[in-house]
Amino acid sequence: MDLGFSQADFEFQQEVKQWIAENYPEEMASRHKRSANGHLTKADHVYWQQALYKKGWAGLDWPAELGGPDFTATQRYLFDLEMAAAGTPGILPFGQSMVAPVIMKYGSQEQKDKYLPDILASKAWWCQGYSEPGSGSDLASLRTRAVRDGDHYIVNGTKTWNTLGQYADMIFCLVRTSDESIRQMGISFLLIDMSTPGIDVQPIVTIDVPPEGFQEINMVHFTDVKVPVANLVGEEGKGWTYAKYLLEFERGNAYSHGLKASLAALKMIAASEQAGEGSALLEEPDFRRKLTEAEIAIQAMEFTELRILSSLSTGANVGPESSLLKCRGTEIQQLLTELTVEAVGNYVVPFDNSGPVKGLNVEPIGPDYAAVAAPQYFNTRKVSIYAGSNEIQRNIMAKMVLGL
Repeated sequence: MDLGFSQADFEFQQEVKQWIAENYPEEMASRHKRSANGHLTKADHVYWQQALYKKGWAGLDWPAELGGPDFTATQRYLFDLEMAAAGTPGILPFGQSMVAPVIMKYGSQEQKDKYLPDILASKAWWCQGYSEPGSGSDLASLRTRAVRDGDHYIVNGTKTWNTLGQYADMIFCLVRTSDESIRQMGISFLLIDMSTPGIDVQPIVTIDVPPEGFQEINMVHFTDVKVPVANLVGEEGKGWTYAKYLLEFERGNAYSHGLKASLAALKMIAASEQAGEGSALLEEPDFRRKLTEAEIAIQAMEFTELRILSSLSTGANVGPESSLLKCRGTEIQQLLTELTVEAVGNYVVPFDNSGPVKGLNVEPIGPDYAAVAAPQYFNTRKVSIYAGSNEIQRNIMAKMVLGL
């Protein structure tokens, strides 16, 4: 694998850097950096995703004929590198990176024409309906049922751990359309309009959300929800196949750029905080050892991603390697938040410390970077569980890669 960059590559990298400087508002960047877990408003995300769309840089993994930017593997690497370095918002994955590939591969032409343009242009927001109370890692046990009634399905059930459903226009759902001895064979993949009567979105307040904070997780209840049969993706009973295909994209995201940016921020914190006797924490041998071990792990992650990215450029799918990326990426994410809490020390104690808010005259305690350390630590506990717990990912690798 040739890891050298051409002059054209460096020119593209400079183009990305310059475009970010001209289009990423300073005020928005400041709020993004300061807010707990980097949460922005829906309007912020829409602005950013539509700016990328106007530039032709939306749908990074989409084919050119459907509006994708047709990046080379190297250009994609450099694009992600500059976005992470600038701290820009991540593209919300549910539309562009998750349901869109399923619609492209398995959806009808009518579904492609109806949904893909609005997904690419960020005119429609999507959310995910997979997990249920009692059906998380064992997703095949799901019980949300869709019963055929003429030209519609009647959907009843509950989905949990739904992200940003309170803002979504559409939800893609796994539903049970029949009872089979092999549970996976009775599952179908439905696209449901969130404005349909009978859908109720209830918030789940997680430990990382302080008062007046950003709430992202929900429970979604379906009570006699009528969904057109035309919203069935592919064939009835084949939803498990489509779900596994989608999860390759959910699990196979690149982590190394964001991890490198987080490590750089952590080093800055360690250089500012004292380790006792007036010396910087960055100079303390044991903490430096932890930073070095983290940096080595990130470098190994980066080269693994480059190898996989190279194979993707030839048209291959991510495959079981997505489980490897998910395991290592989330473990390193958690490690960096743990080291940040260690570095910040007592400043993590005032949990609700995200800065001045309207009507509050209390100044934040400690430096800016201290305000988000605890919320990020708590929020990141979930990353090794969602999209299939890391224990499940190791089972997949043992079976699909090692043949055990």
